[in-house]
Amino acid sequence: MSNPDAPHPFESLTPDLVQDALSSVGLWGDGRLMALSSYENRVYQAHLDEPVQGHSAVVLKFYRPERWSLAQIEEEHAFSAELVLAEVPVVAPLTLNGSTLHHIGGFAFSVCPRKGGRRPELDDFDVLEWVGRFLARIHTVGAARPFAHRPALTTQTFALDSRDWLLAHHMVPLDMQSRWEAALGKALDVLQQVAPEIANYSIPTTAGGINDDEFQPGALKAIRLHGDCHPGNILWTPTDLPGGGPHFVDLDDARTGPAVQDLWMLLEGDRRQQTMALSALLEGYEQFRPFDRRELTLIEPLRTLRQIHYSAWLARRWADPTFPINFPWFGSSDYWAGQIHQLEEQTEAMQEPPLVV
Repeated sequence: MSNPDAPHPFESLTPDLVQDALSSVGLWGDGRLMALSSYENRVYQAHLDEPVQGHSAVVLKFYRPERWSLAQIEEEHAFSAELVLAEVPVVAPLTLNGSTLHHIGGFAFSVCPRKGGRRPELDDFDVLEWVGRFLARIHTVGAARPFAHRPALTTQTFALDSRDWLLAHHMVPLDMQSRWEAALGKALDVLQQVAPEIANYSIPTTAGGINDDEFQPGALKAIRLHGDCHPGNILWTPTDLPGGGPHFVDLDDARTGPAVQDLWMLLEGDRRQQTMALSALLEGYEQFRPFDRRELTLIEPLRTLRQIHYSAWLARRWADPTFPINFPWFGSSDYWAGQIHQLEEQTEAMQEPPLVV
């Protein structure tokens, strides 16, 4: 781990530096600056003296140092630009001074237009159908070519790498370590039995476009995804306004994986409620793109991988002062006891029949 006594890089990201970043790309703020909620990166809303490209306020995102390479960030921006060209409502970085990625004070940053909205009402089937249509359009663009630099969502990247890092850095208390390792091992054994595709799905490498001949026969297809499509990353605006409906934000976790990864985090409630919500999502989705029903078997395994990855994410970020303040419960024996219980629940859930629509 990094030296806990060393200052975190984000501590040097002062309001003055944010204003300097704004002026470095030819924008001039009117002095109003507000930090927005974000743990992984640092995000600020700034109001402008004069509108830029029709926008009176912008959002600056300063990327966490050493998380993504510049090539990986640029790949995210390129994906966003493809989606905009396809008229998919995503909030993409603005091109300023000929680029979407800029640098100041040791930070890489981007500037996006500010977009208002609220969390979508996921108990409204019309809303879910609408979201499903746009997810299909995102995936149609995502399937057009592969990522060259961004990683895939696999058992290795989300579970095994997370496990190894947590153990190597002694993040699991000794009184919980053997129980957690046992619960994790059992969960991964079941995951491999019910969803070996997560480790073995077909990822084409052709840069100029993808066709069905590039996929292994019968294999599940992995495509470029939003990657973190939870309700907080969808802004809903009133449908009686021009351009109303869902707007997708924060492609920071874009990666390669199965299409269902962008669907399952929108399912809430018990099995009956999830089935009904999934049916509404797919009703919209399949108006634009076919959905491989075999991917429904991946929902609980993907949920399991996210749980394991989340613990490692918190641990890896612990040197950032924001994390101990906002997650004071992390790392205790009670926390890890809860993780063991959740892994046991997920082991059972993965062995149940998948949702059927």
